[in-house]
Amino acid sequence: MPHSLPLITTLATAFGLALVLGVLAARLKLPALVGYLLAGIMLGPFTPGFVADAQLGHELAEIGVMLLMFGVGLHFSLDDLLAVRKIALPGAILQIAVATALGAGIAAAWDWSLGGALVFGLALSVASTVVLLRTLEAHGILDSMNGRIAVGWLVVEDLAMVLVLVLLPPLAGALGGDAPDAGAGSLWGTLALTLLKVSAFIALMLVGGRRVLPKLLWLVAGTGSRELFTLCVVAAAVSIAYGAAELFGVSFALGAFFAGMVLRESEFSHRAAEESLPLREAFAVLFFVSVGMLFDPRVLVEQPLQVLAVVGIIVVGKSIAAAALVLLLRYPLNTALIVSASLAQIGEFSFILAGLGVSLGLLPVEGQSLILAGALISIALNPVVFKAAEPLQAWLGSHSKLARQLEHPADPLAELPMSTHERYLSGQVVLVGYGRVGRRIAQALAERDIPYVVAERNRELVERLRADGGAAVSGDAADPAVLIQAHIARASMLVVAIPDTLDARQMIATARTLNPTIETVLRTHNEEEAELLEREAAGKVFLGENELANGMTRHVLERYGKAR
Repeated sequence: MPHSLPLITTLATAFGLALVLGVLAARLKLPALVGYLLAGIMLGPFTPGFVADAQLGHELAEIGVMLLMFGVGLHFSLDDLLAVRKIALPGAILQIAVATALGAGIAAAWDWSLGGALVFGLALSVASTVVLLRTLEAHGILDSMNGRIAVGWLVVEDLAMVLVLVLLPPLAGALGGDAPDAGAGSLWGTLALTLLKVSAFIALMLVGGRRVLPKLLWLVAGTGSRELFTLCVVAAAVSIAYGAAELFGVSFALGAFFAGMVLRESEFSHRAAEESLPLREAFAVLFFVSVGMLFDPRVLVEQPLQVLAVVGIIVVGKSIAAAALVLLLRYPLNTALIVSASLAQIGEFSFILAGLGVSLGLLPVEGQSLILAGALISIALNPVVFKAAEPLQAWLGSHSKLARQLEHPADPLAELPMSTHERYLSGQVVLVGYGRVGRRIAQALAERDIPYVVAERNRELVERLRADGGAAVSGDAADPAVLIQAHIARASMLVVAIPDTLDARQMIATARTLNPTIETVLRTHNEEEAELLEREAAGKVFLGENELANGMTRHVLERYGKAR
């Protein structure tokens, strides 16, 4: 039997070592991603011992990029982005500009070329979506307002980096890269042709893809074969990415992203995401391992000050810039700290951009090593930075008058206007949360002409409600001041439509202190939490699964009775 099997050898060593080091990283309370990068470093040519096949690793990494970006597209929601657009769009764009300027400035001080400095700064400006989502899930705040703002911010960053990946190759010559620079006219012609091809691809995907791909999924799902459905999803991702690169000159990343975004339009999008998840995560591991193989650990010894500067820009510079922008947009200190901690790392887009910069002759190999070092250290530090946000907020609140003012910024949306009708100030329902559940409750109350006041952390939603003539206040209802502004003392009922048990208990305590006879209604997704709340006499508790089962049972019994 032949023993020269480079593909199997590379897969076996990469998966095996990534598993061992990933488990070790998890036991040390670090992201498993750190273990995958370390596995790549150990398999790379810059460390002693076995060296994996670099060319195969690069090709496997390309597949990993496709599936990573396909997953980003599958989870990309334009509605979620629009809900936080007033903070995510300006915040992300300005933060990218500030971080890019910091990175490019320090690279220029090292006598790098303009193109190298620009790529370096851009690579330091964008955080890892993978790390962010897993961190928010671990802290249970992915569906919170702060979590939605952070995710929306990252979506804008990802879209900006997709645009950079499209524009960088035609601009490489003008920036001092390997591409020939044949003059301004030729440059603008090449740029226009590139944008034309990208526009044609996007139009094809949005017009034709939206019609064809969902129907294809429906057809394959009709076979009842799970493996064919999974194969269809993966084939769509890889084939569209490859076709986009071959026919339109578009990067694999952009092609896969739009494949995922179009498949999201299908009613099978959740199943597509679930069925393809194991394969996407497996190749994501290979992507991070292959990135680690490019890292030269000697940079930590030979250039410690440069590494420290890079980590400082990622962890400190980006965080301060993001926090300042959030505060300038009139959001509270808590939101500023959560968003800044979420962005205090870099990841997959930084790796893709660094690799493209090196291949175009813009970024020196030394720059790629510094970016990888910054990523490895910032990802390892991110759990610590994230955990420090809450104690830091408490310390600032007790030691700084300015911090206390920032926690409750002077916001015209934080209190009801003087012109609010009396019917909203006495006997009203105070509705906390205007998400999917809260919106339906509000609609039912409005249909019955029952007055209600919404307390919502999303300023955009509050602005929209007021523009439509509704009564709403902006802020965290766990803060007594917000419920006071909603006139909880004279309300007839408090309805907590958010599934946050800890905050709900604080809201109920505040409401009963100010209004002992108030009736309270709340929701939860957890049976243990439901039992705890009922034991504490927190009011009427609705458990999501129970209500779903009761509704389905009523329908079945009603239909069965009619059939008999």
